Amino acid sequence: MSSRLRHRLGDMPESLWSRVADLPLTIAEQRWESVAPPGEPEHGRYILHLTDGTSEGLGEEIGGVMMDEDGAFLALAPSLPLAGSWTLASFSDHVAGLDLWPAPPEWDMARRLRRWAFESAALDLALAQSGRSLAEALGRTSAPVRFVNSLGLGDPPAFATLARRLERYPALRFKLDAEPSWPASLIAEVAATGAVDVVDFKGRYGIAVEDEAALLAMYREVVARFPDAILEDPHDLPEVAELLAPHAARVSFDAPIATAADITTTIVNVKPSRIGSVRALLDIYDHCEQAGVRMYGGGMGEREVARGQIELLASLFHPDSTNDVAPSPYNLADLVAGLPQSPLVPSAPAPGFRWA
Repeated sequence: MSSRLRHRLGDMPESLWSRVADLPLTIAEQRWESVAPPGEPEHGRYILHLTDGTSEGLGEEIGGVMMDEDGAFLALAPSLPLAGSWTLASFSDHVAGLDLWPAPPEWDMARRLRRWAFESAALDLALAQSGRSLAEALGRTSAPVRFVNSLGLGDPPAFATLARRLERYPALRFKLDAEPSWPASLIAEVAATGAVDVVDFKGRYGIAVEDEAALLAMYREVVARFPDAILEDPHDLPEVAELLAPHAARVSFDAPIATAADITTTIVNVKPSRIGSVRALLDIYDHCEQAGVRMYGGGMGEREVARGQIELLASLFHPDSTNDVAPSPYNLADLVAGLPQSPLVPSAPAPGFRWA
C-alpha cells in the first residue's frame, strides 16, 4: 500500500458500525412473548428475549399478530438456532441467512421489520454483556428529544381531532397524514394553529389514487398553507413533481429508505425498524452526517421496548428535529392528562440499548 493511500485511509472517519460490530455476544436462550393492549389481541406485538442466564436483550417484532395471523411465526420462532457465541456482526450475518417466514410476506419491507427484532435484541444484549451504553459504545452524547404527535384527522376529516389535543397540550407539535378528502377550509383551519411541522402524503406505499384532481388540489393547498413544513413521501406523479419543484429543499422521504444509497433528498425520515439492520442504520447515520442531510426519526407503530429504542436513537443523532417518537400514549384517540411533554429528557446512560 502506498504512503499516499495510507494517508487517505487514515483521514477517513471511523464508521459507527465498526465501533459495535465486534462486540462479543453470548446467547444461551431465547424466549418470545405476545403483548397486546387490553381487549385488543389483534394488535399484539411479539417481544424477543435473548439471555445468557444473567443479562437480557429485548427486541420488538413490530408486525406482531397483524403479520402472523395464523401464529405460524410465533410457533416457529423458538426453534430458530440463535444460541451460541457470536460477535454482533456475525450474529447479524447469521440472522440474515435464516428463513424467518413460514409463508412469504406480502411486502418486502416486512422482512426488515422482523429482522429488526433480532438485531435490536442482539445489540441490547451485547451492550449489556460489555457493560456499556449505546451512547458510550458509539461515542455519542444523549440530548433531550423534541417530538411530534403523528396522526390523521379522521374519516371524515375534522379539525376537532387536532383541537382536542391542543386543548390539553397547547405546545404539542404535529406530523399529519394528508388525505385528498381534506377540504381547503379544513387545511386553512389546521394551518392557522401553527402547530404542524410535517405533512405526510404517504405517496410511496403503492396505494392507488382514486381521485387525482382532489389529490392535486390538496397538494396545492398544503404547499401554500404550510410554507415551513416538511413534505414527506409525495406521490410519484409528474403533476406533483411540478408542484413541489420550487420546494425541493423541504421534501423528505421515508418509505423508500432502506440503505444509505436510497437517500436522494436533503431531509430524510430515519426509521430503524423499516431499515432492519443495525449496520444499515448506522451507515445511514454516517452518510447523513457526512453529506449534511438533515435527519428526523420515525417509527412503525412501536409500542413496547422498541419505542424507547427509537427515542434513544433520536436523542443520539437528531434530538432537535421533528421526531415522530412521541411516547406511546400519544397514539390513543383521546389524550389523558399528565403525559410526558416535548422534549423528552433522557435518563443517565445505562448498559444496553434502552431509553431508560
